[in-house]
Amino acid sequence: MSTSRQHPRILGVDPGSQITGWGLIEIEGSEPRWLDHGVIRLHQKASLPERLSLLFDGMTSLLSKTEPDEVAVEELYVARNARSALILGHARGVIMLACARHGLIPEEYPANTVKQAVLGQGGASATKERVAFMVRAILGLDEIPQPADITDALACAICHAHKRDLPT
Repeated sequence: MSTSRQHPRILGVDPGSQITGWGLIEIEGSEPRWLDHGVIRLHQKASLPERLSLLFDGMTSLLSKTEPDEVAVEELYVARNARSALILGHARGVIMLACARHGLIPEEYPANTVKQAVLGQGGASATKERVAFMVRAILGLDEIPQPADITDALACAICHAHKRDLPT
């Protein structure tokens, strides 16, 4: 989505069926700048339809509050547990729907692409701890945001910031 804003805002989202992390950055020149972050927490004991409804409401509220110009979402990874992957797929679908309702089509990035953008490498050596440390350093944060879902979301936004300026 194009913007008339001088510094585009990117919302990074790390989907979850219990905790969905989000991070909002702004692009100044080619540098990402932190604006805000948080989580959408869903009741563990609620049924799946109830959690998905709460996630949709939370995303809708978040999109209205943060007014991003672009959204980046971490792609679904192949989980060992098929049921967990299916539930996470439902959560991602709800997030995509909320974005579409706001006129935004999210860009999707595999975890290794996100790690590569933040660390300069992917694979097994790109641990969550290293990603979190680099997110803090890149954005000049005083401390690493908790829970880890937030740093994953911010890393996704940083990845999109790097990828959006590359020629296609």
